[in-house]
Amino acid sequence: MRHILALLILLEGAPSVLWAQGAGAQPVTLGDVILSGSLRTRVENWEWFKGDADGDYTYSGLLGRLGLSQSSRKREWQFEVAFPVLIGLPRNAIAPGAQGQEGLGATYFAANGDSRAAALFVKQASFRFKAIGGHEQQSLKLGRIEFTEGTEVTPRNITLATLKRDRIAQRLVGNFGFTHVGRSFDGVQWAVNGDKLNVTVFGCRPTEGVFQVDGWAELNINLFYGSLTAQQDDVGEWRLFGIGYSDYRDRVLKTDNRPLGVRRADTERIDIATFGGHYLRLADSSSGPLDFLLWGAIQTGTWGTLAQRAGAFAAEIGWQPRFAALAPWIRAGYNYGSGDADPNDATHGTFFQLLPTPRVYARFPFYGMINSADAFGELVLRPTRTLNVRADVHALRLATGEDLWYLGGGAFQAETFGYTGRPSNGHSGLATLYDASVDLALNPHVSATGYYSYAASKEVIRSTYPAGTNGRLGYVELLVRF
Repeated sequence: MRHILALLILLEGAPSVLWAQGAGAQPVTLGDVILSGSLRTRVENWEWFKGDADGDYTYSGLLGRLGLSQSSRKREWQFEVAFPVLIGLPRNAIAPGAQGQEGLGATYFAANGDSRAAALFVKQASFRFKAIGGHEQQSLKLGRIEFTEGTEVTPRNITLATLKRDRIAQRLVGNFGFTHVGRSFDGVQWAVNGDKLNVTVFGCRPTEGVFQVDGWAELNINLFYGSLTAQQDDVGEWRLFGIGYSDYRDRVLKTDNRPLGVRRADTERIDIATFGGHYLRLADSSSGPLDFLLWGAIQTGTWGTLAQRAGAFAAEIGWQPRFAALAPWIRAGYNYGSGDADPNDATHGTFFQLLPTPRVYARFPFYGMINSADAFGELVLRPTRTLNVRADVHALRLATGEDLWYLGGGAFQAETFGYTGRPSNGHSGLATLYDASVDLALNPHVSATGYYSYAASKEVIRSTYPAGTNGRLGYVELLVRF
């Protein structure tokens, strides 16, 4: 409760100070150099699925970022440091055996080894060369970068732009910005951005971080990404992409549905090629505009000693009724990531989500797009330009009951795989999730978010957590930018 009271006091006092600066306030400059930054604080309350550990707890996290940048016609540079702070992490939220870490507070504690943790590290440090060879559309960026696949082009149409941000971007590669640390990439990005066609190529190594407050080091993982994105006159967009992922961390135990002894004996690296694309389309109707979304990917390569053969897809539809007072947006869809039906054959059929930002698609992050099927309905209300209210219902199950129930968001430490797996015990029903959020822009510099979710568990969760059935997550967040 003391965490929540402190945040409410901050919410009461900070906006009036920054609001006085006005929407047209000029950026802070040091000559030609721009100074920018942000401060985000969030208090989270978790009620995990009643295991043998204490999964009912509250903790807080703060992420401060401070950066310098300079831009000219032919070049630009950026330097930014991050300062994450974690307070009140649960000491007793890790249960033995399959129950494991009960919520993200337990994951933070396991990654940092204490109930309090803080660090300072370089978040971004990059140079970008523009107009290469006299071609205005061509650029090259190198250094430490925040990268999110699917955001190579921002459509001019606000509906398309919102769909890309919320339903396309970061499914496979993202900065995991929801966590109190996040992820960066050390690499090189080349892009050609035409009027209707964009080509992007990116090669990198991800950094540590995400749940570990120390984000200095890079991981022994290579990632290569290439995409071709085309705009279709503000009513559509398509993208084709390819991603190469190689994990050379030989001391890391892979998470999959094979017996423990077999996994320990498999020290071969992971080499996965992912190919896919998305298609967005808008259509007008007498009752309001419609939107259509298709996304899909297939995987080949090797998972240690196994052949990787997996796939995933998403199909969604939206409708915005002509009701100006609330500006509603009704959406429904189905997301699927394949699972492995036979742990004893020579094929790994579980779709691997690489290095995503899973919280975008799983707002109560006890599931992801690995061995999962998610049928959902969503309602968004936008009564004012500064207020957004959203409510979702998700019917969640495993793609196959012969595989595991997976959680995580990809590699973030040298000796931690990045995903955990709990047994399904032959079941496929996971949970029905109900959640709601309120986002409020208090002024041009300050925004606040409230979120609450309730997960009514089914057979998969109940078989691992027989003492309880349901889970809850709630938080309040304040973000200040300058």
